[in-house]
Amino acid sequence: MKIENFPDDIKEYIIPGESGSLIYRCLDCREEFGIDKLLYTCPSCGKVLLIFDEKSDRLKEIEGSTWRKIFDYRKMINLPALKGIYRFHEFIGPVVPLDSVVYLGEGHTSVVKANEKLTRLSGCDFYFKNDGQNPSASFKDRGMASALSYINYLVQKGATKDILAVCASTGDTSAAAALYSSYLSDSVKSAVLLPHKKVTPQQLSQPLGSGAKVFEIPGVFDDCMKVVENLSENYDVALLNSKNAWRILGQESFSYEIAQDFDYDLKNIVVVVPVGNAGNVTAVMNGFLKFYEAGIIEDLPKIVGVQSKHANPVTKYYSESDPKNRVFKPVKVKASVAQAAMIGNPVSMPRVIYLTEKYNEISQKENVFFVEVTEQEIMDCELIANRNGHIACTQGGESFAGLINARKSGIVSEDETAVVDSTAHAIKFSGFQDLYFGEGFDDEFSVTPDEKLVNKPIYINPNVKSPKKGENLTDEEFNTFVKVVSKDIADLLKL
Repeated sequence: MKIENFPDDIKEYIIPGESGSLIYRCLDCREEFGIDKLLYTCPSCGKVLLIFDEKSDRLKEIEGSTWRKIFDYRKMINLPALKGIYRFHEFIGPVVPLDSVVYLGEGHTSVVKANEKLTRLSGCDFYFKNDGQNPSASFKDRGMASALSYINYLVQKGATKDILAVCASTGDTSAAAALYSSYLSDSVKSAVLLPHKKVTPQQLSQPLGSGAKVFEIPGVFDDCMKVVENLSENYDVALLNSKNAWRILGQESFSYEIAQDFDYDLKNIVVVVPVGNAGNVTAVMNGFLKFYEAGIIEDLPKIVGVQSKHANPVTKYYSESDPKNRVFKPVKVKASVAQAAMIGNPVSMPRVIYLTEKYNEISQKENVFFVEVTEQEIMDCELIANRNGHIACTQGGESFAGLINARKSGIVSEDETAVVDSTAHAIKFSGFQDLYFGEGFDDEFSVTPDEKLVNKPIYINPNVKSPKKGENLTDEEFNTFVKVVSKDIADLLKL
């Protein structure tokens, strides 16, 4: 749709210009820093940063109903920079010019309503938001689109050059970082660190295919993270983990899309997300807060963060009911099928604490919750979901299991509607499905296959001459083969 055909009252807003005044703010000492160069932790105290817009009040000068109209009409414009997460430019990266935006098809992933069978199992209506439909097949593309767009902007204005982007990963981050860096290959190269033999073959292949330097080291994700933190502190590299506050900005688009998908009416909506490194749950809260403060939504949805009992530092922290007695302690993780969530010391924990308190305060009630699930529940829920029309990854199974447990505990009521985050595509974690079907899990996973969910191929080997490489059948032999195989299949299917 061409801009001249848009309503007169929003024409001037459809193509956003550069605006706002973004700063880094430390969540501990509250010191502020300019964004003219990349920062990952506070130079004064070493704690994590969050990006704030010092001129955010300008967003309130436009009525909420007008903002809704702007975003809805932007859906119809054929401009690549506004087709992805930067449809919400003023709330994500208002200082980034549109010609610096890196768009590879990310964002605006589908929300798919659960069928009646799954609704009965969960105890309420819910939708899967399939972030595996992003270009690298995970939600990490949202943050990378933001981080790499800002790096591209710094390169274009001559503030930096010859960038080496690095990240630690359990798989999805490395795939997204390598993909988005490769788009800017003239100015950006990438290197990723993975825990040896703790990333699926599918995920390992992605950064290799995108041309990244891939390093595998002993240990788990938390160990990889310490190495890349050391690299970012001592060498001139761009850190692309969620310590990078620009990543959080991009992941806020998840919230904005949910608001738009539900016509900005979030009164009885619950958003269920896996916690992992805590960047996503942080971004989800911050995104809804921004839309609420601008008057775009009138209610803050309930947030439920989910962790496996094999990697549960956040749920342990919030299990203490008295905030004054809460002390965060990293945990030593155990093997988990939800590999992207297998993190014992999430770097965004300070953001979680800060934003949970703010979210509950503005909601005027407890509106952020954290629940635990077992590895058995994660795998069973992933398989059950995918047997009912979905493409959930193991983290999607974790979210679904979290919703079920939240319903059982009374956190979620039957008259609420949940949006369940499946962070990646099921095919990335198909190896765990193979282990389940083949009863191949090591004891450390604590997963015992339910034979009702096990599915294996059935080899039909008829007692007649059959097709073989380099050998042709006569017409009569082939017709006999087809009839016998068809009869065997029909018998097995009880046709």
